[in-house]
Amino acid sequence: MSQVYSEDSIRVLKGLEPVKERPGMYTRTENPLHIIQEVIDNAADEALGGFGSVIAVTLHSDGMVSIEDDGRGIPIGIHPEEGVPVIEIVFTRLHAGGKFNKKDGGAYTFSGGLHGVGVSVTNALSTYLGVTVWRDKQVASLVFSGGDVTEALAVRPATRGEKKNGTRVTVAPDPKYFDSPNIPQAELERVLRSKAVLMPGVKVTLTNEKTGQTHTWLYEDGLQGYLREHIEDEPLIPYFGGEWFAPAGDETYAKGEGAAWVLAWTAQGGLVRESYVNLIATPAGGTHEAGVREGVFGAVKSFIELHALLPKGVKLISDDVFARTSFVLSAKVLDPQFQGQTKERLNNRDAVKLVAQATRPALELWLNQHVDYGKLLAELVIAQAQARNKAAQKVEKRKSSGVAVLPGKLTDCESTDLLHNELFLVEGDSAGGSAKMGRDKEFQAILPLRGKVLNTLEVDKDRLFANNEVHDMAVAIGVDPHGPNDAPDMTGLRYGKICILSDADVDGSHIQVLLLTLFYKHFPKLVEMGHIYIARPPLFRIDVPARGKKLAQKVYCLDAEELVRIQDKLLKDGVKDGAWQVSRFKGLGEMNAEQLWETTMNPDTRRLSQVALNTERVVDDGASQLMMTMLMGKGEASSRRAWLEEKGNLVNADI
Repeated sequence: MSQVYSEDSIRVLKGLEPVKERPGMYTRTENPLHIIQEVIDNAADEALGGFGSVIAVTLHSDGMVSIEDDGRGIPIGIHPEEGVPVIEIVFTRLHAGGKFNKKDGGAYTFSGGLHGVGVSVTNALSTYLGVTVWRDKQVASLVFSGGDVTEALAVRPATRGEKKNGTRVTVAPDPKYFDSPNIPQAELERVLRSKAVLMPGVKVTLTNEKTGQTHTWLYEDGLQGYLREHIEDEPLIPYFGGEWFAPAGDETYAKGEGAAWVLAWTAQGGLVRESYVNLIATPAGGTHEAGVREGVFGAVKSFIELHALLPKGVKLISDDVFARTSFVLSAKVLDPQFQGQTKERLNNRDAVKLVAQATRPALELWLNQHVDYGKLLAELVIAQAQARNKAAQKVEKRKSSGVAVLPGKLTDCESTDLLHNELFLVEGDSAGGSAKMGRDKEFQAILPLRGKVLNTLEVDKDRLFANNEVHDMAVAIGVDPHGPNDAPDMTGLRYGKICILSDADVDGSHIQVLLLTLFYKHFPKLVEMGHIYIARPPLFRIDVPARGKKLAQKVYCLDAEELVRIQDKLLKDGVKDGAWQVSRFKGLGEMNAEQLWETTMNPDTRRLSQVALNTERVVDDGASQLMMTMLMGKGEASSRRAWLEEKGNLVNADI
C-alpha cells in the first residue's frame, strides 16, 4: 500500500471511464446480453411510441450483433449546447438521451430508458460499435471502439430505393468485461418474443447467420396469446384480460398511464408470471405487480363476501388468490423508477394504486357477470386458504442442535442392539415407577404415559406432534409418522419390540385401542414389520397355601376365564375349595417391581402378543380401514352402537 496520500492521489474518472472501471454497476457481467438488450429496448421504445413496426436482430457469424428498426432515426445534427453531433453524445456521454423530457410533446412519453446511460454502457464495453441512421433523406454512419470515436460521423444523401427512416447498431462486445462472451440465444429469444407480445402488430425477427435460421414473432392477440402458449393446463375459468389507460384530463395520472393484463387460474402445473414496464422486463417484480395483486385480491374477496361463500373461521389473504395464478402484466408509467440500472424491479409507489385501480373494477364486473365461473374461482381460493391454515398448524418434532431430543421421562436401556431392545409404553406414572425398578436395564426401556392417549384416527400427520404424549413416543421410537404407502426412514428405529403395557381392565383396553389406532394410522410400517406388541398383565392372583410337601404358591390369571380354569385345576389337585385366596389387581400400580417383572416383563414368564393385520380376511380391500373408521371415527357413534348390539356377545371370539 502506498504511503503517500496527497492531492495527486485523487483520480477523476471522465467520460465512459466509470463504466470500464466498474462495469458491474451499470450492467450484468455474466454475459453481454444486457448491453445488447439496451439497444433492443431503444428500438422497442420507438415502436412503443408508434414510430416503428419492425425490429430485426442479427447474430453475425463473426460474433457481432446488429439491431435494426424502422423508427425515426437518431438525430444527426449538432447539439445546440455541446457543439458536437447529437448521435455522438448519445453513445459517449453518460446521462445523455432523449428520454428525460416526459412532458407532452417530448420525444418519448413512455419509455424504459430514464437514466441516459444504456447505449453509452454498450459502447464502453464493446471493441466495435457501428451506427447507421436513415433520417431526413440522409444516411449517417459513425464507428466507435471502447467508447471512443474511431470513424467520425459521415453523412451522405440517401439513394433511390434506400429506406427512409430507422437506425442500425452493430455491436462487438469486449469479452474481457464478461464471464462468458457468448450471448445465450434462448434468453435473447425470450426477450424478443416478449417485445412482440407487448406490442401487437410489431414484427420482431432474429436471424442467426451461422445456422441460417430466422425466427419471427408477430402477435395479433398480444398478451393472451403469449400466456396461452406458455401455460401447461387449461385454466379453471376463461382467460381474464383487459386494459385501462388514463384518459386526457385525468386528475391523478398522466394521459396514457395504466396497464394491460391477462390472468389465468389453474389447479396444477407450472405458473407463468411476467411483468413489464414500458416494455422493459421486470423479473424481480415491483410495485406494478403489487398493484395487480392488490386489485385482483380485492375483486375476488369482494365477490366471495357478496355471495357469502367464505366458510366460518377462514380468513383470506392475497397469497390465497395468487397461489395458482399465472399472469402477464404490461404497465405504462410516465416516469418509471427502477431498482438499479439493470431495471429488474419497479419502485414507483404510485404504480401500486395505478395498476390496482385498473384491474379491480374490471375483474369485479366480470365475476359478477359470470357467477358460475366466479364460484369456481372462489372454491379454488378458499381451498388454498384452508390448506394454508392447515400448514400453519403443522407441529414439527422438537429439536436441539439439529438432533431430536429424547423425552425426559424416557428411562432408556443400555444396549444398542435393535433386535434385542424393548420399549414399554406404560399406563400411568405409578406403574411406570414399578416398571423402571423391575425391568432389566440392559435391554428394556420405559416410557410412562399420562392419561388417555389422543384418538389420532382423524388427526392429520402434521398435527400429531401438538400432542406431547405422541411426540414423546415418536421421538423415543425414532421413526417419524407416515402413511401406508410411504417409505419412511427406518434407520432411526431404536427398539425391536414396542410393547403396550396397560391395566387389565376396561380403561386399560381403551388405552390399548387408542395406541393401536395411532400405530395403525400413523406408523403402519411398525405394525407391518412386526414391531408392535401388547403386554398382558394378570388381572387376578391366587394365593395357594402350603399343603403336604408342596410349598405355598402364587398363581396369576389373565382374566376371569383363566381364573375359573385355574381354580378347577386346584380342586383336581386336591386343594380344598375355599382354601386359596383370590386377589384382583385394580391396576399395574398395585404391583410391586418384583411382581411386574415376574408376570409381565420377564421374557421367560411373561405373555406378550404380537400385533398384526388379519391377512386372511383383509386382502387390500379396505375392510381394515373401514373397521377402524367405524370403531374410532368421531361421527360413527350410531354405526358403533349397531355393531356392538350385533357383535357384543362375541367379544371373546375371533371377530
